[in-house]
Amino acid sequence: MIDFELSEDQKALQKTVREFAQAEIAPHSRRWDNESHFPMELVPKLGALGLLGMTTAEEYGGSAMSMLDVALVIEELAAVDGSVAITVASHNGLCSGHINLFGNEDQKQRYLPELASGRKLGAWGLTEPSSGSDAAGAKTRATRLSDGSWSLSGQKTFITQGSVGGVAVILAVTSPEKKQRGITAFLVDYGTPGFSASRRIEKMGLHASDTAELTLDDVRVPDSQRLGEVDHGFIDTLRILDKGRITIGAMALGLGAGAMQAAIRYAKDRRQFGKSLAEFQAIQNMIAQAVMELDASRLLLWRAAWMHDQGMRFGLQASMGKLYAAQAAMRACSTAVQIHGGYGYTREFPVEKAMRDAKLCEIGEGTNEIQRLVISRELLSKGDLFVPGVL
Repeated sequence: MIDFELSEDQKALQKTVREFAQAEIAPHSRRWDNESHFPMELVPKLGALGLLGMTTAEEYGGSAMSMLDVALVIEELAAVDGSVAITVASHNGLCSGHINLFGNEDQKQRYLPELASGRKLGAWGLTEPSSGSDAAGAKTRATRLSDGSWSLSGQKTFITQGSVGGVAVILAVTSPEKKQRGITAFLVDYGTPGFSASRRIEKMGLHASDTAELTLDDVRVPDSQRLGEVDHGFIDTLRILDKGRITIGAMALGLGAGAMQAAIRYAKDRRQFGKSLAEFQAIQNMIAQAVMELDASRLLLWRAAWMHDQGMRFGLQASMGKLYAAQAAMRACSTAVQIHGGYGYTREFPVEKAMRDAKLCEIGEGTNEIQRLVISRELLSKGDLFVPGVL
């Protein structure tokens, strides 16, 4: 049975997050962006609302939401501020998500309650200056010492929460000859000798999201900080990225929807040649096209989230949803700027910020080009393309 209706609990969740975003985020969003201010003062409020432990079990202080619930939350946050949305998405999906899926009981007890409450923020380090999509090119090394502990050395870049985190999941090469299949994950606490945020990165958009480089200089960690099996880190990462593509797609959707809401309000208010912009057919066509593509994105993403929640394979659908939503969001934000005319190119209106923020969604969690590669490989490996839920 196909049912597109949200449950009453999901509608209440949407309403709660929407009201929170309007009250606690919207009044400050432009200032945070202008000042490149990471809103640490918002973190306890996000934790109290259960938004920093969305995929964490209640026994560890989380709110145990479904993947569809998470997508709804991220869309609502992104419609108001992309920086807050990516902070919540990465904290839940990457650092906490890795511990949730592959941590042992001791690691879950030690880290998840603090992450879910917001007492600590989580970072996650895979990307390096010389390797992005090519994980086999990673240079960060983890060397096992005679006492069973590990020494980590290398550099990570583009790390969300990189300079404000409390704990980071670091992916390091343990068996270079195995390439991607020789990578292991480790939990590294901030304050560990040799571990530091070496540089905060200035970006085109998402100015209120913290992005930094991390340096590891002979960082010593016990084997109890190893997260998952040796040489299994990248294989584990693939499962994490599939889920992350749903949340980044939802972020793109929220950014595009927020921009179009602003454009519709402006088109109704702005008058030219004796009537509102909304009365011109060219403007109506632009709005119709953008909103149609965003709604199609929503259906693709909800399908992927539903498949995840049903325990089905969802990687192909997540890539489809993320790719389509990222493209639709960029087109919608560009349309919103165009409808605003000259004002859209200024910082007086929110649509230019949405456009800057949305570009990340075509790059992060796998570029558009990587998504097409993932989709085509999956489809070409099937004997019959006309599989329910695929085509």
